[in-house]
Amino acid sequence: MGKDLNAAGLPVELSAVDYLLHRGEANPRTRSGILSLEILDTTPDWARFQATFEAASRKALRLREKVVVPTLPTAPARWVVDPDFNIDYHVRRLRVAEPGTLRELLDLAELMLQAPMDTSRPLWTATLVEGLADGKAAALLHMSHAVTDGVGGMEMFGQLYDLERDPPARRVAPLPVPKDLSPEDLMRDGLNRLPGSLLGGVRELVTGSARAATRVVGDPLGAAAGIVDYARSSLRMMQQATEPSPLLRRRSLSSRTETLDIDLADLHRAAKAAQGSINDAYLAGMCGALRRYHVALGVPIATLPMAVPVNLRTGTDPAGGNRFTGVNLAAPIGEADPATRISKIRAQMTQRREERALGLLGVIAPLLSVLPTPALESLEGSVIAADVQASNIPMYPGETYLAGAKVLCQYGLGPLPGVAMMAVLLSRNGLCTISVRYDRASITDETLFARCLQEGFDEVLALAGDPAPRSRPTSFTASTGSERA
Repeated sequence: MGKDLNAAGLPVELSAVDYLLHRGEANPRTRSGILSLEILDTTPDWARFQATFEAASRKALRLREKVVVPTLPTAPARWVVDPDFNIDYHVRRLRVAEPGTLRELLDLAELMLQAPMDTSRPLWTATLVEGLADGKAAALLHMSHAVTDGVGGMEMFGQLYDLERDPPARRVAPLPVPKDLSPEDLMRDGLNRLPGSLLGGVRELVTGSARAATRVVGDPLGAAAGIVDYARSSLRMMQQATEPSPLLRRRSLSSRTETLDIDLADLHRAAKAAQGSINDAYLAGMCGALRRYHVALGVPIATLPMAVPVNLRTGTDPAGGNRFTGVNLAAPIGEADPATRISKIRAQMTQRREERALGLLGVIAPLLSVLPTPALESLEGSVIAADVQASNIPMYPGETYLAGAKVLCQYGLGPLPGVAMMAVLLSRNGLCTISVRYDRASITDETLFARCLQEGFDEVLALAGDPAPRSRPTSFTASTGSERA
């Protein structure tokens, strides 16, 4: 039986991973909201800004769809086009006291991420912030992780942007057809489909068992070895890579974000000098920052557990939904030499990417998604066995415009699902931005950490050669990659 698709080719039913992320919205410790903060060179016309998102919502249907969960679990939760969709609710604007600063924007973003989303509506908002220094503005796109992951979001929202300030008018797609579907309706529909679903499940089980039996008969030793190998790989994937940091142990509901800017070419040269990738150099910079912070507070340690999402998307996967898994590293924060750190990180990432059970999250998600909420929350600590998560998302390579305003730079703020820190590297138009959102119960000296963050990346950038390039704390008045072009 094929899966139902909507008009945009996206699955109608939530996957087990998507539903897990959706369920997490109810708990402030497991909320999955992700936020994109874009600095614009000027304030776009409000009507044009709103019309841009209205047009995008007619093509990227997840922007007009809400999640309907059946009253009883007789059917999977479904995406349906919201019959009460209101662009005025989802696209907003506000003005900060002039001259607005990046700190005010980041603190505003924290409030958005800490607040629950209205799960009876489509799971996103876009806020235009006016009144920033030097006549600039900002766009804050807040979205539930249940809608898509970072790479999927880049593909889904690409149509928001133009390649010039005043392009020719685009044809606006027709309104999608809404659907009234209540939780009770979905429950009854699931009951009506139950006989066919059971029959299909039995047929698939029998067919799958026959295929497995054929393989076992043809190569019994190989089949047994494969099962044992996958089981061992699964254990390695689930094991905590190393002991957690004693400094980063506490968790709270209060968070803060620090940001840095780095030229993409500089980070690439530094990585190449140490025979690593940009991602290796980025993770080495994070390790350097954490090493300096631990040493400064008198608690030097050799390693800490770090989770790194790995993109599993193929060229045929739709933009919506989540297609990622996580690998656990013993982050070498005790290593003082940045080139050696890059080498150690690269070796671990290579080994983890070759695990047979790399996609284990997708295998266990169906079981986790049906657990009662208390049981699911009690498993959080064992499933998220990391102090730090670090994501790397390549965005758009050239200049882009949003409703007539040039996008100068973009920062990504991720969720804190039981971890002390979430770092996100975005690369866009020749500029890398690094956003580090952390739990304020874990990082207690904010000034010290901000300094350690910059110094940790500067020592990696020094590998690029003399004169050594440097990272820059984000400033509206500092040049950015797009402004240098």
